[in-house]
Order: sequence, then C-alpha cells, then structure tokens
Amino acid sequence: MDGAGLVTAARISAVRGRRVWDSRGNPTVEAEIRLASGVTGRAIAPAGASRGSREAHERRDGGMRLQGLDVKHALAGIRDTVDPALKGLDARDQEGVDAALIEADGTELRHRLGTNALVAVSMAVAHAAAAADGMPLWRHLLGETEAVLPLPEVQIFGGGAHAGRRIDIQDFMVMAPKAQRFAQALEWSAEVYHAAGKLLDARGLRAGVADEGGYWPAFRENCEALDVLIQAIETAGFTPGEEIVISLDVAASELRRNGRYRLELEGRELDSDALAELIGRWIETYPIASVEDPLAEDDDAGLKRFTEAYGEQVQIVGDDYLVTDAARVSAAAARGVCNAVLLKPNQRGTLTETRAAWETAKENRFGAIVSARSGETEDVSIVHLALGWGVPQLKVGSFSRSERMAKWNEGIRIEETIGDDARFAGARPLRGKYGSA
Repeated sequence: MDGAGLVTAARISAVRGRRVWDSRGNPTVEAEIRLASGVTGRAIAPAGASRGSREAHERRDGGMRLQGLDVKHALAGIRDTVDPALKGLDARDQEGVDAALIEADGTELRHRLGTNALVAVSMAVAHAAAAADGMPLWRHLLGETEAVLPLPEVQIFGGGAHAGRRIDIQDFMVMAPKAQRFAQALEWSAEVYHAAGKLLDARGLRAGVADEGGYWPAFRENCEALDVLIQAIETAGFTPGEEIVISLDVAASELRRNGRYRLELEGRELDSDALAELIGRWIETYPIASVEDPLAEDDDAGLKRFTEAYGEQVQIVGDDYLVTDAARVSAAAARGVCNAVLLKPNQRGTLTETRAAWETAKENRFGAIVSARSGETEDVSIVHLALGWGVPQLKVGSFSRSERMAKWNEGIRIEETIGDDARFAGARPLRGKYGSA
C-alpha cells in the first residue's frame, strides 16, 4: 500500500462511546475508534477521588441514580459532537486529533464534554493508530528510541480519601531501585507487600483494603505506618534504604482547612511550617526517597520552602499542585517549587497535553511519574505511555486487585518481549543518596 493508501486506511470512520464500570463500581466511559481499514482501538477513562482544583472536569449526570455519577451526557457528547468532529482525521496524527477534541469541547477545563469522554477517546485513537501500524502502543510511541522499563512505585498502605481517612497520609509506597529488571522490582515489592499483611494480621490491625489495593490499617498515628513498613521490608529480607526505599503521597490538599492542616488520626492541627517540619523529620528518620504533595495545592510558599529544604535529598512530586499542566510545570520550575510531576492523562483530557507536561518536565530537569487513579479499570494504556514516552517511573497502586495487576503484568509482558536488551530505570530517576548518580 502506498503512502496515500496508508493515510486513507488510518482515517477515523467512527467514534463510539459506551458505559462500563470502574474498580469502585462506578460508571465510566469506554471509547472505541474504528478506522477506514476496519482496525479498532479502545480505551477506558479512570477516575480520581483526591483531585486538584485545577484538574479538567469529568462530565457526570447528577441526580439520584448511581450516586449522580452516570455518564449518559458524556456518551451523548461523544455521539453528537466528538464523532462528527473526528471523522476523516488521520488517527496517526495524535496532535491533530487532540486539537480537534479540545476545540470541540471549547472550555479550559473540559466542562462541556468532560475529561472522562475526551481522555478515553484520545487514548483509543492512539491504540487504533498503533494497531494500524501493526504494533503495540508502546512500540508505536517509542519509535527508534531505546526502551527503558520504568521504576514501579507500589502502594503498601492506603489512607486518606482512598481509605475512609483511617490514616491521614494517602499512600505509603515502596520502590526497588537496586533491582535489575522491572519484573524483579515487582517481585521484591510483592515480598514486602505480603510481609506487611502478615504483620498487620499478627497485631490485629488489618481493617480492609483501600481503593488502590493497599492494606487499610488501624494505626494509632501516622508514623506507625512507617515503623511497620520498615519492619515489613526487613521481614522480607531486604535492607531499608538499600534494596527498598519508601515513597509517600501526603495528598496534603485533603488535610487543609482554613489555612491549617488537620491530622484526624492524631487529633491535632498544624500550620504549614509544622507539617513541613513533621515530614522533614520523617525524611531524616526513614529511608524516604519521594514525597508527593507534601503541602496543599494552594500553599505555594510552603511548597517552595519545602523544596528548598529537601529538594536535593528527595523527589518532591507535584500532583494537585501541577495537575499535569505544562504551563504550571514551567512556572514551578522557574520558582523552585517541586522537582517532579505526576502525569495523569485524565487531569488534562488528551495525550498531547499530557506529553507536553512531560516534555516541559524534561526541559526543566524535573522527574516524572506516570500514574493511575484510585478509580481504575482493566485498561493498561498508562504502562504503554510510560514506556513509549520514556517516563522513568510508574505508579499503579498496590500489588492486589485485578485493575492494578493488569498493569503490572503488562509491564512484565513488555519486558519479556524486548528480551535481553531490555533496560530498567532502577535508581536513575531518584535524587540524593537514593539515586544512581
């Protein structure tokens, strides 16, 4: 087939949306793209519980049914607006397709069509384009660049908005920077995960499972989670700070009320400096290599002071503060706030905007992590995005629940496909004594 024939074959002939269900049993949007050749691509939108105020908005129906979370209006937008807007476009022109999506919505934060509709369509287009070229999405995105498997970030204990706020800190996670391969990093993390579960059982502290699959513990104070995590690492046969390091997602915006931070578990309120000092003590005491959202999205001065104090030692990740926004990443870098960005495609709505945030991060020597959301599905697109774009870290959730394991297992398959030449990011993305530099 000549060039013109290839373009014609990759033209979008139909865009379809359907209601499917996420890991919390809530409705979400699946998009299916059909090309003129008959090739299709599908993707499903995730949903977050802890959201930055500057995130693009989902389109939900409201009302009494399904807790107001149905997506009939989002599906109608795909049928009535997105389908005619994309018909005839070349699926391999991701930027052009995403520009058409943004124009069809016409609002800054996707109020009209909803990021749940747009991100499902944008990802489905990428899958269709890859299928048209006869390759998986990661290979389609990678081109001639060398493949590097990302460092996994695995949740052990879940709290905050993902676990009924039983503990204040949202995620206590582990990473295995000394592992030699992606699969080995997961194996080591699995050993820690199961050791932690046995410790909770022995103490009568296991209360359930959080939204992202981590244990939902009944601790008396937040630092008890760190103490038990250290014990779990040691019980699993590893040295804390060597083979295994700790990562925190404080999700501090969820703790902030009237300018102060409320730690419900401990019955106390802290100002910005006091919370920063508390987390700083944890950094000095425990092998913490990464801290996400240590202060709230509207605590700009506090985040700047925290970055100045600890940015050479640990990775300081902006999630609610940066919301996968290239302009915010650029501004944060100029001000010396944070040194890494969490990349969540549904925070913006399209893959083009998500990739722009990553490219801006690289230009400013920021790290980056491709991340799942607390409301997930069997969709594995983010694994392909991390590898295909060369993002060196991947945050999926815990080491349980099929919507999480589908993604970890996809990474294992990709590593096996690449074979002996597969490289692993390991410690390279991390900073200070935990990095490889």
